[in-house]
Amino acid sequence: MKARILATALGGALLMTVSAPVFAEDKDPSKQVAAVVNNEKIYRNEVEDARFLLPREYQNLPLKVVYPQLLNSIIDRKLTAAAGRKEGLANNADVKEQLARIEEQLLQRAYLAKHITSQVSDDKLKAAYETLKASTPQEDEVHARHILLETEEQANEVIKAIAGGKDFAELAKEKSKGPSGANGGDLGFFKAGAMVPEFSKAAFEMKPGESSKTAIRTQFGWHVIKVEERRPIKAPTFEEAKPQLENEVAREIGADILGKLRTNASIERFDLEGKVIAAPTAPAAPEKK
Repeated sequence: MKARILATALGGALLMTVSAPVFAEDKDPSKQVAAVVNNEKIYRNEVEDARFLLPREYQNLPLKVVYPQLLNSIIDRKLTAAAGRKEGLANNADVKEQLARIEEQLLQRAYLAKHITSQVSDDKLKAAYETLKASTPQEDEVHARHILLETEEQANEVIKAIAGGKDFAELAKEKSKGPSGANGGDLGFFKAGAMVPEFSKAAFEMKPGESSKTAIRTQFGWHVIKVEERRPIKAPTFEEAKPQLENEVAREIGADILGKLRTNASIERFDLEGKVIAAPTAPAAPEKK
């Protein structure tokens, strides 16, 4: 959780292509050697840490998927850094200035990770979960099928066929012009706002098991709808919501930490012309939704 909180608080970017090697994941990462570059060892935990600098969508990929490119990136870093030291670049004034900035960034990350992690408690997560449940809209969603047709006449013919005992799903497979036709017109469950207004209004006025008595026109054509089921929208379980809650609580704690640091600091600001400007207010914690 600590690594995820740190990534949430500060972020990072390292975009790479991926491939999938065979990789054992049951060894101590602090002792498992991933590579040796000019007698310098790279350990697996260094590769794992690098994963949390990837964009969020790549962080969730299995380690074995991103492992080859992460390892290659670290190897390249070791080689070029060694070459730079050999040329005396470590003593370059610009390099020293940038190293000082990087040191500050690392200290910032370490400080926030330490204090955020220690404050992300189960009690805070459960309190955030209760807020989430209370804010979940009290509305229904429906499970519906539809048959999309080009003309009102075609739709009325389908409505007559259904009234005569024809199976809705089979008619959808045979007649529907929409992509869901092959699946019996099944649209799954959806909320009212997920569909165009005309379609949504008709579907939510129908009872489970009921199908359209008249054709519904939308920008896509003429629809015949059948509602299979209706149910209230439920809040996610605590376990389902926990990653999101950890991120939200971590952001709130981080904002509070920074606010206190600013309050206790002496800060002067100057505009582009060198004139003193008023200090902005401390960053507020994100509003709970």
